[in-house]
This record gives sequence, structure tokens and C-alpha cells, in this order.
Amino acid sequence: MFGSLTEKLANAFRKFRNKGKLTAADVKEGMRDVKLALLEADVNFKVTKAFVAAVTERAVGAQVLESLVPAQQIVKIVNEELIKLMGTDEAKLEISPKPPTVVMMVGLQGAGKTTHAGKLAALYKSKGKSPLLVACDVYRPAAIEQLQIVGESAGVPVFTMGNKVSPVEIAKAGVEHAKKKGYDMVFLDTAGRLHIDEALMEELRKIKAAVSPTEILLTVDAMLGQDAVNVAESFNSLLDITGVVLTKMDGDTRGGAALSVRYVTGKPIKFVGTGEKLDAIEPFHPDRIASRILGMGDVLSLIEKAEAAYDEKNAAELERKIRESTFSLEDFLMQLRQLRKMGNLDQILGMLPGANTGALKDINLDEKQMAHTEAIVLSMTPQERLHPEIINGARRKRIAAGCGLAVEDVNKLLRQFDQMKKMMKQFADANSAKSRRLMNGMGLGKIKF
Repeated sequence: MFGSLTEKLANAFRKFRNKGKLTAADVKEGMRDVKLALLEADVNFKVTKAFVAAVTERAVGAQVLESLVPAQQIVKIVNEELIKLMGTDEAKLEISPKPPTVVMMVGLQGAGKTTHAGKLAALYKSKGKSPLLVACDVYRPAAIEQLQIVGESAGVPVFTMGNKVSPVEIAKAGVEHAKKKGYDMVFLDTAGRLHIDEALMEELRKIKAAVSPTEILLTVDAMLGQDAVNVAESFNSLLDITGVVLTKMDGDTRGGAALSVRYVTGKPIKFVGTGEKLDAIEPFHPDRIASRILGMGDVLSLIEKAEAAYDEKNAAELERKIRESTFSLEDFLMQLRQLRKMGNLDQILGMLPGANTGALKDINLDEKQMAHTEAIVLSMTPQERLHPEIINGARRKRIAAGCGLAVEDVNKLLRQFDQMKKMMKQFADANSAKSRRLMNGMGLGKIKF
């Protein structure tokens, strides 16, 4: 996410760092590189022009030109202007004071409406809400079946009336069903088209008039770049949307849509889709996104992912085992699974402050390798997982045959595990009180890794 833009901005800022003092001419020359980086990242031209003008106006002021570290001042200004561009504060989903909250999902075909309706339903279910999915797409083949599969995966019921009833009637009936059955949130999965047409918009306007939705969320494919802005403008002018869900952000290294949509439509980005899994959706935090774009990481999101993935009771037990040197391959397997629950490893690395995107792009964090590791451990007997020292040559051959990998792979894992145990022992033997004070000082005291 934003890898290409981050790298280009870093190169632009490097010009500022090479000078002890800056002149107005230096600032304008450097801002030309920033402008080029934004345009290459598919940021809308009007947005780029306004952004560069705002940064330049502040950067040629006395505060920067007379500063001892002008490069840092410029990065600070760019950070603040990026946050302002994307909306300053997190825009939360509005919850109706009188249930149900009706969320109407709109957008072009292929943008991910159905999947993200399910993701949002699952997200709010985890927050204690009682959501209902309503299948209003009667045109696309298997659209209803897809929503039912998504609903089943999310553990959320799906209201359907088949594909012979009008979407307007289905939407009305779905909301009434929610009221009768006590569902406090309704997500309407409406039909998309391959392009914007009057018939689509008229149908959406009728659904809006029939159910008076609390929110109208436009689902936009971030990889469309400039076209994402055009789509957002069209839907907003005809439906007056309340917010945007940017999908496929994990596949877009440019970030142009994220930087342009709010400025062009005046409507906030509320969520971003970061992968294919049901939990791969995040609230849109402008300050955190700006931090990621500038290569400063996103520690808050990383901590939230860790807190969501790690069980407090299991973490305490893990800490005890490390202290007592009883950490086993069974425990290793559990930790591996919890790490995978945190999401895509490339994204997690990208949240680390100072992570070099140029270097990271050459690192192949192969999810298959993690799957191979899991397969090897699962091929062992419970006794072997608890006491890996008993695994002799014959056992290694049996384990390799059981998981379909080579004996060398088993040997490599056992060597790595042995080295990891030694490192854990050294860490546990160190002054734990000092380590805990350091963790608490960093604000990570509640997180146990």
C-alpha cells in the first residue's frame, strides 16, 4: 500500500536534506519533485495542484527557511497537509438512534460491494451489533448465491426474495423484516453495472427514496486511480453519498484514489479493504495513512492488530513457558497461527516506523513458507512436538513424508526452533523488570509477543 508514492516522496525530500539552509527557490524546486510524485501516483491533477500550492505557501515562510532543520519542517508540513487533504479525523459510520441503521452499498460491478457488505456486517457483529444482509442485486448471475456464501462465512443472516422481484421491493421488505426480527443493522447489497448509466442510477434513487438509508457507502476499486475519482463524482452528484469504501488497497502501490476522493467529493473515506479475507477491512484514519505514506509507519494500527490477534490468557501462559524454558513446537504452532491472524505480513512490515519500502519490495514474505512450517509441525506426534530432541533420523523421514516436503526442510525448521529457544532463554534471563519498564515506556506494556 502506497509503496511507490512513499519511495518517490522520500527521494524528493532527500533534496531538502542535502542543504543546510533552504531558499525559496530550493523549496519550489523540491516541490516540483513532490508534484511529479503525486501525479505518477495517479493523484487527481486539481488535487495535486492545490496540495502543492498549500505546502509551498507554508514552506517558504520564515519558520522553515530560518529553521536549523528545514527538511524536517517540510516533512511536518507535508504530513499535516496530507491529513487535511484526507479528512483530518476518522469518519465513523453513523448509527441511527432508532434501529435499524440502514447502510446502502452502491458502486460499479466488480468493485467489491458484495464482499465488503459482508466484511462490514462481520465487523459490526464483532462489536455487538445484530446485522442483516439484504440481496438487492437481481441482475448479476449468482449475485444472491455469492452474498449467501459471504453471509454464511460471516455468520450473518441473508434476506432474499429471489431474482424475480424488483430491488426496490426487496429493499423495503428487507428493512421491514429487520424491524420485526430485531436486527439493528441492515446492509443492502445493490446491483452494479460495468459503467454508470441512467437506469442504474434511477433504480438506486428509488431504493434511497423507499428506505431512507442512514448511510450510502460508495464502494470504489482503489486500483482505478483517476477513474476512481470520476466514479465517486458521478455517484455523489446523483445520490449524495455519505462516505466511501476503498477496496483493493493492498494491491494499489500508488494511492492516488485515497488522496483524491475526499477532496473532489467532499465526502469522507470511511473504510479501506486490505485483502480478500473477511476481516481484511480497516477504518480509514487520515493521520495514520499520512504517516504510512511518509514512511513513518503506523504503530497504532499495528498494536490494534496485535491486541485483536493475541489472547491475553495464552500470552501469559506463553510468557511463563519462555521463562521456564518449556516452550514447545506446539506453542510455536499456536504463535504462528496468531501471527497469521494479524494479516498480510507485507502490510504488517509496512506499519513499522522507518521501514524502507524500497528494500521491502525485494523481500519475498512467502505465505506458503509459513504453511509449509505448519504442515511440518502437524506431521509430528504430540510427543515429538513437546520433546523435539527425540526426533531422530527415522522420525525426520516419516515427518517429511507425512507433509510432502524434504527431510532438509524438517532439519531446517528444527535448527531454527532450537536457535529461537536459546534466544528466548537469553531474553528471559535478562533483567525482566528493566525490559518491562522499557515496554511500558513505549506504550506496549499490555502487548505480549
